Amino acid sequence: MDMTKKTGLRKPEAMIFDMDGTLFQTETLLLPAYHQLFDTLRAEGHFAGETPPEERMLGSLGMLLEDIWKIVMPEASEAAHRRADELLLQLEIEGLDGGNSKLYPGVKETLEALKAQGIRLFVASNGLEDYVKGVAFAHEIMPLFEGVYSAGQYKTPSKVNLVQILLQKHRIQDAWMVGDRSSDVEAGKMNNQTVIGCAYAGFGRDEELAGSDALISDFTELLRLYEEAEE
Repeated sequence: MDMTKKTGLRKPEAMIFDMDGTLFQTETLLLPAYHQLFDTLRAEGHFAGETPPEERMLGSLGMLLEDIWKIVMPEASEAAHRRADELLLQLEIEGLDGGNSKLYPGVKETLEALKAQGIRLFVASNGLEDYVKGVAFAHEIMPLFEGVYSAGQYKTPSKVNLVQILLQKHRIQDAWMVGDRSSDVEAGKMNNQTVIGCAYAGFGRDEELAGSDALISDFTELLRLYEEAEE
């Protein structure tokens, strides 16, 4: 189903992309690491019982890591949460090196086409720095971005603050914030930018993208949306 809707969009000078569920098919990397993580936590005595349902983790994507563990394993100790931080990053970096993870179809080609038209490209993610940059390097899209921003690097309490830093640092007035979660909509709107909601990952609830200026059901639709936008 084509979910693109024309809303009188204007061509931006820059586009800011979320990573998980927008550019990157997170579950291709996350789910194997998730099960290994709980095996290790149990072996180390940090966690007892069955591994929490995968849906609990997938439904939390886009949040800060410390908030994710409060949802995934609320009964576990703070020490267990911090050990989970370390383990998840380690296992995901190992997974990236293994070469089995995937971007969404057409992501690299679409980014290349946008960059060729002079659009400045950025990433703003609530993830850890090594993870976010690791995904970009592993999938050979890092050179396409002018900047890759993560909550892990800038210690920001929300994506609103992270995008604010990005806009100010690069003196950007007019950008499209492209993402799949309510945190992306909020980050765009609170910084007075246009929001393009990505409705294809399926990690969040449909209402999370309420307030977006346009919706896309496939990443490649972004190029057409840009071409149809007003100068």
